[in-house]
Amino acid sequence: MKRCIAISAIVVCVASASRAEAQIYSWTDGDGHLVLSDHPQGGAQVGYAMPQVESFRTTRPADEGKSALYDDIISDSARQHSVRTDLVRAVVQVESGYNPFATSPKGAMGLMQLMPATVQQFGVRNPFDPMENIRAGVAYLRQLLDKYADNEVLALAAYNAGPGAVDRHGQAVPPYRETRDYVSKVNKIAGDSSKRRAPSTAIYRIIEIVDGQETIRYSDRKPASGKYELMKP
Repeated sequence: MKRCIAISAIVVCVASASRAEAQIYSWTDGDGHLVLSDHPQGGAQVGYAMPQVESFRTTRPADEGKSALYDDIISDSARQHSVRTDLVRAVVQVESGYNPFATSPKGAMGLMQLMPATVQQFGVRNPFDPMENIRAGVAYLRQLLDKYADNEVLALAAYNAGPGAVDRHGQAVPPYRETRDYVSKVNKIAGDSSKRRAPSTAIYRIIEIVDGQETIRYSDRKPASGKYELMKP
């Protein structure tokens, strides 16, 4: 799913109808992002006079305190679908900055920026409802993790660019700057999955058809398709 919402900034419009001219300052933040503002900050800056401007756009950091409002929904959905809670939080932060009413020019909606096809697939009635949005987003993320054998990098690339793009490039991260930046940002926030993931205690009894005959095998990894049963630990 392609997005146009930045990880560390929410774009806002600031009215300035009473002024015929505005001064815009620019600098680079600690992450290397260009910042534009009507208020100067410390360090070297470049100023631009904006004559006859009725309004202009500035940036502000996303309010990470908003994440607390959705902690319970995120934790419950992550547990239900066996997805790392830190990964879900990171996706929400990068996708929308915890803005439940976020939209993108591509048509993505809400906290996890669900595309219309995903909304339809998971029966979401109101994509701007945090509970519905997060539950569908996590379910879709789980679907992608199953498809790519729990490879979070590929799942995130598919979440951003679509699984078709990942598959067309040999099940690798597509060479799109947006997608590569997206995967990098989410991983930076979520942390290393190999160090944080607890060993799975779930055992799946998987029923497969081999040479026309039904066979049974067991695995600690949920199959992406086919018949299976979750065995109680």
